[in-house]
Amino acid sequence: MRTVLFLLEKEFRQIFRNKFMLPMIFILPLAQTIIMVHAASFDLKEIRLLIVDEDASTESRNLEQKFIASPYYVTDVSMGNQQALNQLISGKKHAVLTIPSGFEADRKAGEQVTLQLLIDAVNQQNAGLINAYTRSILMDYSKDLMVEQGLIDSNENLQPVRIHKKFWYNPGLNYKHYMLPGILVILVTIIGGFLTALNIVREREMGTMEQINVTPIRKWQFMMGKLIPFTIIALFDLGVGLFIGWLLYGVPVFGSIVTLFVFSLVYLFTAVAMGLLISNEARTQQQVMFTVFFFFVLFILMSGIFTPVESMPAWAQIFNHINPLYYFMKAIRMILLKGSALADVTEELISLLVLGAVMFGVAILRYRKTS
Repeated sequence: MRTVLFLLEKEFRQIFRNKFMLPMIFILPLAQTIIMVHAASFDLKEIRLLIVDEDASTESRNLEQKFIASPYYVTDVSMGNQQALNQLISGKKHAVLTIPSGFEADRKAGEQVTLQLLIDAVNQQNAGLINAYTRSILMDYSKDLMVEQGLIDSNENLQPVRIHKKFWYNPGLNYKHYMLPGILVILVTIIGGFLTALNIVREREMGTMEQINVTPIRKWQFMMGKLIPFTIIALFDLGVGLFIGWLLYGVPVFGSIVTLFVFSLVYLFTAVAMGLLISNEARTQQQVMFTVFFFFVLFILMSGIFTPVESMPAWAQIFNHINPLYYFMKAIRMILLKGSALADVTEELISLLVLGAVMFGVAILRYRKTS
């Protein structure tokens, strides 16, 4: 144990002398939690809508006011259909709603009126939201007309079943509350996995690794000396990220902080073991960066940070059984937003322990200590 303590002292001194790592340790948490939580959002709050009013009547203007009054739309009105199409093609508008000529006359005659809605569906998720928001406003407008004509009472519900919605765990549907845990997972992974591998390979390039290899230090002592410092730093950054999330975005912590840090400790054991394994196979820092880029980007995209894992194909869900980020991503959201206890994330905890033990064991076996 005394040998490990000496190694830890040496590692911390080396880390804090490294001008590259210090910004990664202290600035990265601030940048990720402040910038990425705002940038990585699927919320759609400014729908650029162009209304082509070919009728120019009182009724068409009443419909236009419905969209202008909505906080989700930035609405312009045009008389030319070709101009509207050009705006949609160029990406300046998200959608074009065409009110045909004779709209008011047909409505007063009791005939069915048809509107045309064109949506830029390059981003299919945004297109779905735009369609849903627009249909909701048109349904509301249709109800107002039916009330005006005396077809229904103003207090009458058009649906035979009255639905009362209640959103659990994220009542305000605040996307930042959903994204921050995912950003923290990426942050901890970078600190625990990427910097561990980079630090070891940097020592190999500088020649200090050979000096360690000729000492009587055992393999497991060397690995522990590399594992513990970045685990402590990653836990510190996790705490900083949680504090920033609570301070700036009001992200709740319904679960136990102790449970969260215990699970994070197990995950970091796996992440650092992954970094150790990568460093054993790489010989230069460039090789580490390419290897980490390949595996970490794949793991992050498959982990469910942006898209639900349940909607992925069957082969992708099977692949996630060996994806440590998937387990941590799922657990941290359950602990922070649902208040899940350690018993609720036991399956994820055991899976991470197995993955970490396997990778750490392979890293020790693959470490070549020559004298």
